[in-house]
Amino acid sequence: MRSKKKKGTRKGFTTGACSAAAARAAMTGLLQGQVPEQIESLLPNGQRVIFPVTDGWVKDATAHAVVIKDAGDDPDCTDKAHLTADVAVIDAAAGDIRIEGGTGVGIITMPGLGLDVGGPAINPVPYRNIIENINEVAASWLKNNALRVTISVPGGEEMAKKTLNDRLGIIGGISILGTTGIVHPYSTAAFRASVVQGIEVAANQRQECVVLTTGGRTEKFTMRQLPNLDSACFVQMGDFLGPALDAAQQHGIKQIIIGGMVGKLSKIAQGEIITHARRNPVNTDLLAQMAAVAGADETVCDEIRQGETARFAGERLEALGLAEAFYQELCRRVVATLEGRYPGIFQYRILMCDFEGEKLVDYHG
Repeated sequence: MRSKKKKGTRKGFTTGACSAAAARAAMTGLLQGQVPEQIESLLPNGQRVIFPVTDGWVKDATAHAVVIKDAGDDPDCTDKAHLTADVAVIDAAAGDIRIEGGTGVGIITMPGLGLDVGGPAINPVPYRNIIENINEVAASWLKNNALRVTISVPGGEEMAKKTLNDRLGIIGGISILGTTGIVHPYSTAAFRASVVQGIEVAANQRQECVVLTTGGRTEKFTMRQLPNLDSACFVQMGDFLGPALDAAQQHGIKQIIIGGMVGKLSKIAQGEIITHARRNPVNTDLLAQMAAVAGADETVCDEIRQGETARFAGERLEALGLAEAFYQELCRRVVATLEGRYPGIFQYRILMCDFEGEKLVDYHG
């Protein structure tokens, strides 16, 4: 029996923590005339960590420093990103610290994120952490001077294509994130938070419905089916249906459209609202029951019961011309499950596609 590969447990650091460390290193360089090769920086959680610093230089009234992000054992698209800080003396009121986004840091284009539209995608905790680190090394200097801090990420625009930023109305780069400064390996917290944030954006845009999809393929499918909806309505929920619906309820969104394929929808039908494949196997007894409702004989139902996937059930019934009835019954059970958990809260519509992104069912609950 093949053993599962162990996941790493080494923690890493957030883009926010690395940005704050780079800003502190650049500020230290501005004050001392040379950027240090390492810097001790204060994290938002109160810890102090020593970060290596690269590409540091000082010229006239400016300084530059880079901290390369180490995401630990987390599979993060921003791992090894060069979080870059440029500090410059400016003509402004003494003590003023202005934080700006440079190349590779996203720009906010939609309300609802708690950030100014048109401003940089630097979240409030990292923003405060940058200022806190600057103040720790330059409190006396700031009594008579003002400072501009520009955070940039070379290659950030490409990295952002692997995130949900465009769905949240963040364009041109990544977000500077992190509430503690620490990245926990294989944590789902960041994705879950982005799902909730997507719902909040839709609510703040006064959208009346959200389209919850399980991934990129189902999102593209639902967008083709619903061309008149604003892009803010579409939220890739992944496995996090429960948190998405909780957020929708909290923000008063009543119309829920779910875009999915047979596997994830089967998980929902069997009562799961966190639908990760590793949590529980598909209930093949339930699939067999639905096959029977669709008109399959007992022999076929036994085959489905002995199978391992919902896809097998769908393909077996497709061959018998019973697939549409099976998928309709599946959607009916999805709605019944959700209605049992959220009684009278939402109106449901299920858009179901195959593995090529072609429509199978448009079910109105």
